[in-house]
Amino acid sequence: MKTFIHDLTQRYPLDNLATRSHVLDLALQIQQIPAPTWSEEARAHHVAERLRALGAEQVEIDALYNVTAKISGKRNDMAGVLLSAHTDTVFPLETDLSIRHEGNRIYGAGLGDNSLGVAGMLGVIQLLRAHNITPECPVWITANSREEGLGDLEGIRAVIERLGDQIQCVINIEGMAFGTIFKAGIASKRLKIEVTAEGGHSWHQHGQASAVHQLVQLATQITYLHPPSQPKTTLNIGIIEGGHSINSIATHASLWLDLRSAGLTALRSLEAQVLQLIEARRRRGEQIKCHVVGNRPAGSIREDHPLVVGAMESLACYNIAGVYQVGSTDGNIPLSKGIPTVTIGIGNGANSHRTDEYIEIDAIGQGTHHVFILLLATCHYAVQKGWQRMAV
Repeated sequence: MKTFIHDLTQRYPLDNLATRSHVLDLALQIQQIPAPTWSEEARAHHVAERLRALGAEQVEIDALYNVTAKISGKRNDMAGVLLSAHTDTVFPLETDLSIRHEGNRIYGAGLGDNSLGVAGMLGVIQLLRAHNITPECPVWITANSREEGLGDLEGIRAVIERLGDQIQCVINIEGMAFGTIFKAGIASKRLKIEVTAEGGHSWHQHGQASAVHQLVQLATQITYLHPPSQPKTTLNIGIIEGGHSINSIATHASLWLDLRSAGLTALRSLEAQVLQLIEARRRRGEQIKCHVVGNRPAGSIREDHPLVVGAMESLACYNIAGVYQVGSTDGNIPLSKGIPTVTIGIGNGANSHRTDEYIEIDAIGQGTHHVFILLLATCHYAVQKGWQRMAV
């Protein structure tokens, strides 16, 4: 594997400035198209047109605004490699998408997560065309929707379900975290907890049940739970809503709770503790409902799997010592179904999910070339070694 990847980098050397300039220009164009989760249609059409211009086949947009396309390989009779990058952002339609340049940094909401990832994926297809390469096996492409937040990975779920046995492994692309290889997807459960109560006037009906009071008491109990540090397990109350005036006893209140863990057993235990707290308050007569609003499955791939080894060796070609990480990405879905998957980055940056998010431009050329080399190696070994028969 190491020798083969080294040979690929010699045969198709990196033109760093040209690749960086091209991908950065694409990223800036994509970032200027608002794409909140569930509202990715305009961005999907833009990406679809780009893919058609690159000569991709079977370019389609489904009802969820997933873009899918195909690059035929020498062995079209076999399952292929899927390149994926999500198009949605956490920002509402009215968000200021202005760009600001400061030295090596470019600031812009959603620029790194994940406009740069989508642009890098398009940049890889451009490199295939520029070098007149027909990959060893088919390359499927998706710019998928609904990765963020309550989108609950519905986009990539639909893509994997649709393509099914036509996919044997996945290279998932994020805009940032170049040099990192995500080889495991953490499990998460997201709950909306709603409380209703009699309510009334804050003076005349003082003492009647308040939905807000009951909710904050429950929230306090939840914050005193102690998730284990190994495997890393977390809880976060991200949103609290309720009441309708300062001088009214609230009739309705709700909170949104995010539970995550690197271990499925630990996650289930934490969720059970939350449900026990809810049930105890119900037995006291409180009216509480709990709805599951997100459920991301876990999965992992072995460090010695050729896909992981290839990603690490590709980074070594740039004298970068790759690091392993776990996270919650589109990679969770194929991993949970036993499909070998890695998630890798195009560039570096910080402040994702904030309006002052920024990327650093230096690594973009290398990051795109890294995905390009890994894709070629993956296609080659998929044909030569039969990866579809290898467990994650």
